[in-house]
Amino acid sequence: MTGDIRESKECQLKDPMDLFHSGQVVKICAPMVRYSKLAFRTLVRKYSCDLCYTPMIVAADFVRSAKARDSEFTTNKGDHPLIVQFAAKEAQVLCDAARIVCPFADGIDLNCGCPQRWAVSEGYGACLINKPELVKDMVRHVRSQIDNPKFSVSIKIRIHEDLKRTVDLCQKAEAAGVSWITVHGRSIEERHQPVHYDAIKIIKQSMSIPIVANGDIKTLKDAENVHHLTEADGIMVARGLLANPAMFAGYEETPFQCIQDWVDIALEHGTPFTCFHHHLMYMMERITSKQEKKVFNVLSSTSAVLDYLNDHYGV
Repeated sequence: MTGDIRESKECQLKDPMDLFHSGQVVKICAPMVRYSKLAFRTLVRKYSCDLCYTPMIVAADFVRSAKARDSEFTTNKGDHPLIVQFAAKEAQVLCDAARIVCPFADGIDLNCGCPQRWAVSEGYGACLINKPELVKDMVRHVRSQIDNPKFSVSIKIRIHEDLKRTVDLCQKAEAAGVSWITVHGRSIEERHQPVHYDAIKIIKQSMSIPIVANGDIKTLKDAENVHHLTEADGIMVARGLLANPAMFAGYEETPFQCIQDWVDIALEHGTPFTCFHHHLMYMMERITSKQEKKVFNVLSSTSAVLDYLNDHYGV
């Protein structure tokens, strides 16, 4: 972490709120475990992505362990605006984590939406939507302890079955000084059911801060439709960008130039093979036959992947 981070001290940190005041819908790369790391963020920024999140980092480990900081958080001076997402359940721990990343990032986000069993059982993620006072307290603490007024403090949530509870949570967070709220339009129990865009619209109409819509957005056209359905100020995409990192630039499927860019960026960043290969598997899902996938998906070295791409696609 340190080499990259020291370099970023020279960079001009940005005010993410400027994006929401631009009059344009803000296009956002979601926090994705294992995937929304520096190399991938570098790629999507080349293709019209306005704002990127790190993968979710457990704040307590991050504060306690230099090893966790080194492995979980790398950045450089082109990696802005950048939001670091934390899982936390104690206000002071979140503040301590925020203070560590403050010189190198443009804001932090508190994860109140992860439905995975391990997270919820530890008191992290989606269970926080049922603890509005704690969320309010955590936001307020970070707000009061970080000196930089441009440093954003946001939250990412899921919705309740009873939407009044979600609106109450959002209004409490707004009163505590939250910068914006990302709403994944499903409840904790819902996985692949349709997204409740109508719920996101109700939340948007109840708030005066920016609201970001998230859930099942696969193309730029989907993003435009969701913006019209919800009136959201921003659109956050996860799997849609994994499948097509050039999505926000209007490409229907991953262009070969984007695959070339990924190869160049990943090699430059020393991306581990498994991560390098998995991204390519996602990116080429729609443009390869079943037979090609059988061969490509079992390749086991960077050189084998590079040879395959060169032989088949001239990459």
